[in-house]
Amino acid sequence: MHYHMVLDYKKIDLFGKTFIQKVDLEPPFEFDFPVEKQACFLYMVKGNMQYQSQDDHLEISTNHSLLLNCINSGKQIHNNSNEKGEIVIVTFHPDILKKVYDREIPLIFQPNKQVTNQSRGVINNDFLIQKYIESLIFYFENPSLVNDEILILKLKEIVLLLSQTQDVEIIQVILSQLFSSNTYTFKQIIEANLFSQVNIEELAQKTNLSVSSFKREFKKIYNDSPANYIKNKRLERAAKLLLVSDERITDIAFDCGFNDLANFTKSFHTKYELTPTDYRSKFNAKE
Repeated sequence: MHYHMVLDYKKIDLFGKTFIQKVDLEPPFEFDFPVEKQACFLYMVKGNMQYQSQDDHLEISTNHSLLLNCINSGKQIHNNSNEKGEIVIVTFHPDILKKVYDREIPLIFQPNKQVTNQSRGVINNDFLIQKYIESLIFYFENPSLVNDEILILKLKEIVLLLSQTQDVEIIQVILSQLFSSNTYTFKQIIEANLFSQVNIEELAQKTNLSVSSFKREFKKIYNDSPANYIKNKRLERAAKLLLVSDERITDIAFDCGFNDLANFTKSFHTKYELTPTDYRSKFNAKE
């Protein structure tokens, strides 16, 4: 996540991954969520915030909380009022949950057949959750008292509290998505669409991100721009196909996601310093 105007940031890890974070923000602030197989529970200790995704807009006020599935993200939280904000975030990672509940993953993480698609739920002001957050703040203030055993208890405690709120059905849908196999990660979506005729806007849409967030996320994962990475992958595949198949060059270009032969030939020449035809005859002659 990237924050603007952070006055104070503290985090506590469990088994090497971020578990709880406390962020004090100065307005106006905003942050984007990463696309990852995790869920985030956000509690508004002070101030309020607006939650925004493509087709969703919510207000979260003090002492209210939000549970988000970050798998299909493209979500952002921001605040434009002049009130300072303080947020505590608890993150659920599937592998850590599996480790903590070694025998049986709690019911709340198991798919509920009724509802299937929900990526966020607002949890109303719940007294027990409020007390729980106060206990986390106590540990942020006294880090020397923190150890893995306590953190495991804290993780189990929030799972228990969430499973007892009136919003339990929505919570179950969100958390069970962490363990269901049909949610695709960012990389899987890219790999699945490398050679289809899709543009960057359509890819961003498939990952539920705005184009700018998509490009940022892409750069982070692949260390390259989407256009450059995809073009290279397509050219590499075309080069392979030129040698192993005797399909027409036009068909190969199309199969690799190029819809314009001239553009394909030019890009190919730039990368391999040969036209597709010459590349094919030169390397096939060597065979």
